[in-house]
Amino acid sequence: MSNVPSLYLIIALAPLAGAILAGLFGTGFLGRQVSRRMSHVITIALVLVSTIGSVIVLMDVLAGARFDGTVYTWSLIGQTKLEIGFLIDPLTALMMVVVTSVSLMVHIYTIGYMADDPGYQRFFAYISLFTFSMLMLVMSNNMVQLFFGWEAVGLVSYLLIGFWYTRPTAIFANMKAFLMNRVGDFGFVLGIGLLFAYAGTMHYGEVFKQADQLAAMKLPGTDWMLLTVACICLFIGAMGKSAQVPLHSWLPDSMEGPTPISALIHAATMVTAGIFMVARFSPLFELSNTALSFVIVIGSIGALFLGILGIIQTDIKRVVAYSTLSQLGYMTVALGASAYSVAIFHLMTHAFFKALLFLGAGSVIMGMHHDQDIRNMGGLRKYMPITWLTFLIGTLSLVGTPFFSGFYSKEHIIEAAGAAHIWGASFAHFATLTGVFITSLYSFRVYFLVFHGKERFPIGGHDHAAHAHGVDDHSHDDHAHHGATPHESPWVVTLPLVLLAIPSVIIGALVVDPLLFGGYFKGAITVLPQHPAMAELAEEWHGVVSYAVHALTSVAFWLMIAGAVVAWYCYLINPKVPAAIKHNLSFINRVLENKYYADWFNEHVISRGVLALGNGLWKQGDRGLIDGLIVNGAARTVGALAAVTRRLQSGYIYHYAFAMIIGLMALITFFVLVHK
Repeated sequence: MSNVPSLYLIIALAPLAGAILAGLFGTGFLGRQVSRRMSHVITIALVLVSTIGSVIVLMDVLAGARFDGTVYTWSLIGQTKLEIGFLIDPLTALMMVVVTSVSLMVHIYTIGYMADDPGYQRFFAYISLFTFSMLMLVMSNNMVQLFFGWEAVGLVSYLLIGFWYTRPTAIFANMKAFLMNRVGDFGFVLGIGLLFAYAGTMHYGEVFKQADQLAAMKLPGTDWMLLTVACICLFIGAMGKSAQVPLHSWLPDSMEGPTPISALIHAATMVTAGIFMVARFSPLFELSNTALSFVIVIGSIGALFLGILGIIQTDIKRVVAYSTLSQLGYMTVALGASAYSVAIFHLMTHAFFKALLFLGAGSVIMGMHHDQDIRNMGGLRKYMPITWLTFLIGTLSLVGTPFFSGFYSKEHIIEAAGAAHIWGASFAHFATLTGVFITSLYSFRVYFLVFHGKERFPIGGHDHAAHAHGVDDHSHDDHAHHGATPHESPWVVTLPLVLLAIPSVIIGALVVDPLLFGGYFKGAITVLPQHPAMAELAEEWHGVVSYAVHALTSVAFWLMIAGAVVAWYCYLINPKVPAAIKHNLSFINRVLENKYYADWFNEHVISRGVLALGNGLWKQGDRGLIDGLIVNGAARTVGALAAVTRRLQSGYIYHYAFAMIIGLMALITFFVLVHK
């Protein structure tokens, strides 16, 4: 095992090397020695190295290997070391495989999707840099490196969302994502700072060893438990990164970025960083029921209410984006229920089927000549058979169809919410159960409108009028010569779809038993006896087939069927029904179209409040207090004193002699009195 640390370095640094080569030598920054073809060959080859290395690490971990060591001591403050180090355990190994494998698929897919974009090399540099940042985050063994990876993925996501920086909407979206994540990161820094202040270390293991002592402490000057405050602050960071209510509204707007980014950031990596972080800090969260209740309530609100917004979206990417928000809510519910392993399990299955859906949506957009409006589609099944079949597989997995991957993870989350004995668990169980119907409804709505029913696109000449409906207006659209007839995407696009469809079907059944009930996460995730959700799930588990067959009689299964039937009837059989509902429930529709007025609140209340506060500090604090009183006030005081003392300057010598005598007498009197 002496060469294992070197392997870890190779896994982490290979994508960074690809980013440097493509970014510095392919974009004109230090020349253009790296061509378009070389940029994707280099970055894909190096991400493939990381993927293979991650699989090797997973095999080693399954064989019992563990590693927790320092690579580099960055700084020494007194006796406190700030280090770069790796922690390799079952949780890390699983995340490494998910991150690198999905990233590899996105890299391959990008060859076709960004084929004629002038920023081709820059794009590959960004996504490789993103992969490196995510690997540093999940492989870290301390909070310093965790924070570095945390901020790095935020920075690169800013660059990727605003990749088409000539579009005002893209610039607005990436700034919105950046600012909202900073709000969450403020809480994250406070949480890390509290733990560091009272534990005296940044190292995970050393902090976790002091968990019981930390749990007995109170925040100075309050009756609040220190650990509860620290955990809630950490989770506020996760709320920003993993797009939980109310820090969620940046994620749908981030669809302004290219579709491969939607798959990479919003399926498998950045948005799941918060889920991973809470699971990593499970030894601390387990000691605070208040923090767990906060987590489960926030998650259940997102799982239910953000999913509803997907029902009214007409942009194919935005429907999948709201689906991501809802599924992140499901994962968060599992965290709050102390079913951390179920949350990570759903993170993994979701990474595959959601990346498949995003890339499938991108394939549809390419086939439709970059029209993203599902109202302009229909009947694409015969034009795009591979995209159709893989998109259907992703949809079936997302809605929780028995035997598909998403079923095993999603069903266990619903059961965990019902088995959690903490405040908020009942609402979480209701929200996750109701969310099954909603997920099925919006998922099959998109599926039926896009791939079935009558064709709603013009045949023949290219219809640019369609672009009025929310188009991903690529400057690199080279498909005009095909007319407006849809077409299947090239193999570099469909191959990743097929490769992602396979785990979307089988990975859940293959790993559910060892991951949830076989002790895979032993030593990496802590669950205390007073939180019995996982123990109750284990009692109900009787194998993959038995679980799926039994689910055919469950409420969740029939809610899923009901959602599919309603979507089929409303969007294929009787399309007048949705229009009638919209007309009769116009108030509710208006609320949904305004996304519960979250953006309005942020822009008109929060932003104006911050602006008013800033103006107040500027006018009253800076100009009034500092400039007016301290700086200018001091000058005015000196001037006033000078004006008074100037009158004492008469110019007569006997006046000055008299003043000197008076002063001398005053000094003598003072010394006489002191010495007495």
